[in-house]
Amino acid sequence: MPSSARPARFHGRVPREERCAAPGCREPGEFRAPVSSHRSPDGPPPYRWLCLDHVREFNAGYNFFEGMSADQIMAAQSPTGGWETESRAFRAAGSADLPPRWADFKDPIDALGARFRQRMDEARREAANPRLSREEHDAMQLLGLSAGADRAALRRRYSELVRKYHPDRNGGDRSFETRLGAVVEAYQLLRKSKAFA
Repeated sequence: MPSSARPARFHGRVPREERCAAPGCREPGEFRAPVSSHRSPDGPPPYRWLCLDHVREFNAGYNFFEGMSADQIMAAQSPTGGWETESRAFRAAGSADLPPRWADFKDPIDALGARFRQRMDEARREAANPRLSREEHDAMQLLGLSAGADRAALRRRYSELVRKYHPDRNGGDRSFETRLGAVVEAYQLLRKSKAFA
């Protein structure tokens, strides 16, 4: 049933002149709705434009859990549902201070504990070699050098890693370029450090 006085604002409303897609409706179609209430694994479904009354009718009949088994419904309602989903990294590949991947843990508390242990290890490394800054400690970790490494060990390790990650040594494969860049940056930082003078 069309309404003549529409409120000025509704969430998701897009003022349009085209008519509602519902047969026989003469109201403007200002709300986007999928053509079907069934979800598609192939991406967003095709949509149509409906008036407020028809989009309300569509929403009243929508059931997110339609077609799911009881186990799938329980999994979707779980407080940790989606926890195991892989998320994108927010740091460049090869960063020395990467936190544990959330997807590696079933329980959030385990992930937090792993991050705490990682921080404690970093603090122990810094205490073992106070001549290095945090960035220099991170560079040492990235290069895989021990706290007592000297300038010769630094050069030797740098040469090994450049050979390992350079595209010429990997059949032209450029997938290690980010890692190679991180190695070069770490080496440049450490070779200028007073600890390796």
